[in-house]
Amino acid sequence: MAIVVLLGTLDTKGLEYAWLRERLLRHGLEVVVVDAGITGEPRLRADVPRSEVARSAGADLERLRAEGDRGAAVTTMARGAAATLRDLYETGRLHGVLALGGSGGTSIATRAMRALPLGVPKLMVSSMASGDVAPYVGSADITMMHSVVDIAGVNSVSAPVLANAADAAAGMAKGFAASPRALRQDRLGTDGRPLVAASMAGVTTPGVDAARERLTDLGYEVLVFHVSGTGGRTLEALAGQGLFAGVLDLTLSELADELVGGTMTAGPGRLTAAGRRGTPQVVGLGALDMVKFGPPHTVPERLRDRDVRVHNPSVTVVRTTRAECAELGRGIAEKLRAARGPAEVCVPLRGLSTLGAPDGPYHDPDADAALFGALREGLRGSAVRTVDFPTHINDPSFGRAAAERLHALIGRAAGTPAAGGA
Repeated sequence: MAIVVLLGTLDTKGLEYAWLRERLLRHGLEVVVVDAGITGEPRLRADVPRSEVARSAGADLERLRAEGDRGAAVTTMARGAAATLRDLYETGRLHGVLALGGSGGTSIATRAMRALPLGVPKLMVSSMASGDVAPYVGSADITMMHSVVDIAGVNSVSAPVLANAADAAAGMAKGFAASPRALRQDRLGTDGRPLVAASMAGVTTPGVDAARERLTDLGYEVLVFHVSGTGGRTLEALAGQGLFAGVLDLTLSELADELVGGTMTAGPGRLTAAGRRGTPQVVGLGALDMVKFGPPHTVPERLRDRDVRVHNPSVTVVRTTRAECAELGRGIAEKLRAARGPAEVCVPLRGLSTLGAPDGPYHDPDADAALFGALREGLRGSAVRTVDFPTHINDPSFGRAAAERLHALIGRAAGTPAAGGA
C-alpha cells in the first residue's frame, strides 16, 4: 500500500490537514501525519508528534518554546522534519509527501522535502507559490501549487485546490510505490549504466553534445545540466550525494557570473562537490569568456562600455576582461587542488564558446591566455593535469577527447582499464 506523509504545523493548519487526510484515505492510501508545529496545541493527532520531530534535530521542544526565538525554533523544527522524512523514507514508510503552508510552514516543509532523494514525490501547497520559489525549491524536484487564498479553513476556493493536491499526491505516491524512481545510490542508472554528469550552455552545445554521444557509446548514462544557476546548483547537489561515476564539467560560466556579478551564478560552491567526494572529473573552460544577465536593461552601468551582446530576449552577455579571466584561472586551480579524486583540465586553445571561436566577437587570445596561464600556475606541483587542444571548445574532436579522458579516469579510479563499457 502506498504511504503519503502529511507534514505540517498542526496548531495552525490542523483542520486543513484533517480534511486532506480524509481525502487521501478515500484513495486507499496509508497516511502518516507529522507535526512540525511549535507553539499552540495541535488540532489533529499526529502519528509523529512535534516533540519527536524536535528530538530528531537534537533539541527539546519545551526548551525551544521557553527560549522564545521563533526563527531559531523554525530552523530547528525544519532540521528535525528533514531527519524525520529521511527516516520514514529509508524504512519504507514514505512514498510521497504533501504539505500546506504560508511562509513559515513552506520554509519548514520544503527544507524537509529537500532531504529526500530526487524522484520521491514532493508536493507543496503554498500561498508563496505565485512568487519567487527558488529559496524553497532550491535544486530539488519539489512541485509547488499555489493555494490562491491563504490556507485558513476549507472554503469554496480552497477546497478544490486542496482536493487537487490530495489527488495529485495520491497518484504520484501510488506510481512511486509500484516502481520506485528515486535515483539509486550506487552510481548506476535505471538500466545499470554508470551515471555521468555533464554541464552545458547554448554556447557550448556542439562540444558537449559530441562528448555526450561518445560517453553514451562508452556505456554511460549522461545527465546534462544547463548552467543557468539552478543547473549548476543541481549538479553540485547530486554530485555531493555521490550519484555520479564521473563529472564532465565543460561549461563554467556560472563561475564568471559569481565573480563579476552576473545573474546566473550557482554560488561559491560551484566546482567543489565532485572533488570533495573524490569523484573523477574532467573540467573544460567553456563560456568563461562571458558574464550573463537578463534583458539588456539589467546589465549594470559599470559594464555597459564592454562588448554587450543580446543572446536571446531573456539573456544578455558581456565579455570577461583579461584581469577577470586571470582571477577565474586562479579560482579554478584552487578548487581543483582541493579535489580528493582524479581531475584533469582540457584546455581549448582556440576559444571557449560559439562567441569566442576564431571568427566570433568574443575571440580574445590575450584574455584567454591570461586564464590559461593563471590556471597552469595555480596547478603547478599538484596532481591535476592540464591537457591543451589546438581547437575551440565546440569542435567535436574536443568533446570526444574530453569524454575519453573522463572514461580513462573512471577506469583508473575503479581499478579497471575500461570502466563503463567498451
